[in-house]
Amino acid sequence: MTRIANKKKKILLVEDELVIGRLFRRVLIEEGFSVDFVQDGLIASEVADSKNYDLLISDIRLPGITGIELYEKLKLSKPELSLHTIFITGDTMNVDIQLFIRESGMPCLVKPFAPEELVKAVKKSLK
Repeated sequence: MTRIANKKKKILLVEDELVIGRLFRRVLIEEGFSVDFVQDGLIASEVADSKNYDLLISDIRLPGITGIELYEKLKLSKPELSLHTIFITGDTMNVDIQLFIRESGMPCLVKPFAPEELVKAVKKSLK
C-alpha cells in the first residue's frame, strides 16, 4: 500500500497515555494516514458515531468506557468499523482480557511494541 493510498484511510486512535498516543499518531501520519486521537473511551464512542473511519486502534484499559465496551457498542452502531479494529494492551495477565481477545478474533498488540509493528498491523488490517 502506498502512502498516497494511505491518505484516504482514516484511523481513530484511542489511547489514554498522552505520550504513547502522540507517538502512535505521529508514526501513522508519517505513513500517510489520517488520524484522530482521543484519550477516553466515551469520547471515542461519540467521535466514531459522528465520523466515518476505516480503522479503530484502541487500548483496552481506558477512562470513560473500556476498549471492550467501545468495541461492543461499535458492533451495533458501526459494524463495519468493529470488523477493522486493533486492540492494544499491557495487561496480558488478565484472564478476562485474554478471553475477550481470543473470542473477538481481532489483532492485539502487546505493550511495549515497536512503531514498525503498529504500522504492519494497520496495513494488514486495512487490506
